[in-house]
Amino acid sequence: MNIFSMGAFLVALLVLVVACSLQIDAQTCNPSGSLRGQKPPVECNTQNDSECCVEGRSYTTYTCSPPVSSRTKATLTLNSFEEGGDGGSESACDGQFHSDNTPVVALSTGWYKRGSRCNKFITIYGNGRSVRAKVVDECDSTMGCDEEHAYQPPCPNNIVDASKAVWKALGVPKNNWGNLAITWSD
Repeated sequence: MNIFSMGAFLVALLVLVVACSLQIDAQTCNPSGSLRGQKPPVECNTQNDSECCVEGRSYTTYTCSPPVSSRTKATLTLNSFEEGGDGGSESACDGQFHSDNTPVVALSTGWYKRGSRCNKFITIYGNGRSVRAKVVDECDSTMGCDEEHAYQPPCPNNIVDASKAVWKALGVPKNNWGNLAITWSD
């Protein structure tokens, strides 16, 4: 390889490295805005230790989630997808309620990808175990504090909101259900 070819190779390599680093920077997920909590006209459903919006408090919103990888880091939270449960209304993917004994999840807005993951299975890894769960809903990171969202704040951008069946399959003791650092994959 002559000096001219080596120089061209190094320039091409440098351009590639810069382009990749810009793409990585473009994949970060920054807040998209905020909304103010309002006093709900009815009592908020606090099943599963769900948080209720606080009047006047500012809640961060996101239209994105962290990039998906073969082992995407997330926080597993507990949700009831049953009628009357803290999940609120029917699941967005199929317009139905789901039994707490079925392994189903809602994903934060960015991971939900406008429903493109609806009715697909993800594998959740946590507590030294794994479980397959069906995506049936969105954990809305853009809206909240209203009737549609059961007067709960917007979801953080890194949530896998799971039924009791998922927690059981992962072998997490019931007194530790609520928040668990996990990874997941498609």
